[in-house]
Amino acid sequence: MSGFYDLASLTKPLVTAPLALAFLDLEADRRWALGFHERESPLTVRQLLSHSSGLPPWRPFTGEPVAAQLRREVPDHPLLRSVTPGPITYSDLNYRLLAELLVMETGVPFPRLGAASGLSPAPWAAAPVVIPDAADAEAWRLATDRPLPARDPRLPHDANARAGMLGHAGFGTTAPQLRAALARWVAAGWPGRMAVEAAADGPRTRWGLGLQVLFSGGGWFGQLLSKLPRGLGLRVLEDSTEAPPSPAPPQDPDPGPPSGWWFHLGYTGPALFYRPSDQSCLALLVHRRGPAGGLLEVEALRARRWAALARFVGQCEE
Repeated sequence: MSGFYDLASLTKPLVTAPLALAFLDLEADRRWALGFHERESPLTVRQLLSHSSGLPPWRPFTGEPVAAQLRREVPDHPLLRSVTPGPITYSDLNYRLLAELLVMETGVPFPRLGAASGLSPAPWAAAPVVIPDAADAEAWRLATDRPLPARDPRLPHDANARAGMLGHAGFGTTAPQLRAALARWVAAGWPGRMAVEAAADGPRTRWGLGLQVLFSGGGWFGQLLSKLPRGLGLRVLEDSTEAPPSPAPPQDPDPGPPSGWWFHLGYTGPALFYRPSDQSCLALLVHRRGPAGGLLEVEALRARRWAALARFVGQCEE
């Protein structure tokens, strides 16, 4: 198999977080630089990396500053909801602002900065598997009168990234290309710097500076990965099937203890796992299109990932 994959939010740990750790002060208050003049609490790079800034999950990228967008009321929608600083809220806006700070600090366009990762910035020469628009297209129409950006197979699938939103998406890869990029990523020590607890929100969510703790409870991916031997090294698993897998085991409400692995998921399907204790790194390249061409729901996508990981774990146990 030699497909090309839209990495979606894997851009965050593989491109944006390493750049932020390399070029930005984690603790400096960046409220004024980013236009948040009415914000009462500091806004730091540490908060942005760990999704503890209190920004809402999403706003459409129209070229308007995030702070200006947040001053306007928007209709009720899960992606547009208001939140408060402190508790974790996974937000694409955090990484959009990191990209803006990086450009301010370096004077270099973000795609050029990100190309040093070895991954491919959009627009791409090869188009990944196309998946339908999802909730971001609906939220776009609720949040702005500007037309939804036209589709282009050489640009990221979602409306937000098609419009040029940087920092959280916009990079793609083949399996061999990702393997080489991950080797550089691990050798440079970036995942070790990300896998440090920086923010927590109850027992189910703990974020580091770009990666998230993976728990080992029943039905959680850590349950599978905990079976893998030490010294696994670096593995990239590619599975481009569109056949529906068997359902994954249900997730226990109690996530269980940390598995020793950290992770990040991409909306389009790919996933990334890292174990600091032995620097094992496992990447999964799957996509989110179902056999009928539709967008897989979250549970169906979890089942596809679970099936691919379970096959690999089984091979390692033989």
